[in-house]
Amino acid sequence: MIKTRFTETFGIRHPIAQGGMQWVGRAPLVAAVANAGGLGFLTALTQPSPDALRDEIARTRTLTGEKFGVNLTVFPTINAPDYNAYAQAIIDAGITIVETAGTPAVAEQWAMFKAAGIKIIHKCTSVRHALSAERKGVDAISIDGFECAGHPGEDDIPGLILIPAAADKVKIPMLASGGFGDGRGLVAALALGADGINMGTRFCATQEAPLHDAFKTAMVEQDERSTDLIFRTMHNTARVARNEVSQQVVALEKQGAAFEQVRDLVAGQRGKAGLESGDINAGIWSAGMVQGLINDVPTCKELIDRIIAEAEGIIDNRLAGMRK
Repeated sequence: MIKTRFTETFGIRHPIAQGGMQWVGRAPLVAAVANAGGLGFLTALTQPSPDALRDEIARTRTLTGEKFGVNLTVFPTINAPDYNAYAQAIIDAGITIVETAGTPAVAEQWAMFKAAGIKIIHKCTSVRHALSAERKGVDAISIDGFECAGHPGEDDIPGLILIPAAADKVKIPMLASGGFGDGRGLVAALALGADGINMGTRFCATQEAPLHDAFKTAMVEQDERSTDLIFRTMHNTARVARNEVSQQVVALEKQGAAFEQVRDLVAGQRGKAGLESGDINAGIWSAGMVQGLINDVPTCKELIDRIIAEAEGIIDNRLAGMRK
């Protein structure tokens, strides 16, 4: 057993979290992570309404008696949802842990969560943003290195630098995110000053992840080079799996295209349809550089048990054996 400030603060068996992922953070995956001793997060905005989120929380509770949380990401979108209504649904459902991300506007939901006694883990891509969130009262930080899927920020700082840089200044518990998928990564994160790891892409390649097997096969077959950075020219960088659509977007950006010219290519519903049909070229889909470390599609329990066993073996044998 590996105990850290993260496991003790949040009452979780293992220092491993499954972060919120659009279209993927649903009950079967979250419950499987929780049952395996990790901390799983439903993705609030995957649900079409606050009432649907309440139903998904209830559904998750039929699958696990362990703790789990909900992710609420506040980003500028074409048709912004009622974030406060989603936050209230989380509160009404008795959730005790949330993962948040996005713009400073999320502070409005933080106030609601803190008043309800809910612990907040906030995702950041820079030390300065982590320190700002800490000052505003969040309970933990998830620090995302440049390797991560989704939005890595605009500073392009990889985890090997970002994690210890944050650990030097952030006083609250901290998860390392971006590029983690095995026991070696967990030990490295702990050595760099983190209190656990947050994984997204690796949990997508599990048996319980609610996406078509074609995507899981693609993640096994692809390597660490198989991602694209889109929206770079729009200063809203996103790392996605390399496919025909992502390559189109990159090419259009090189020609000076504005968002309106790529909007149809990157539409969320288009990507969702692909995840359900198995067409990996239907739209864009998030994946990190950790694809290069994914070699199988285990259950969540098999994955978490393996990570912990690997990490304990490295700590007890390889590292201990280096001391003279």
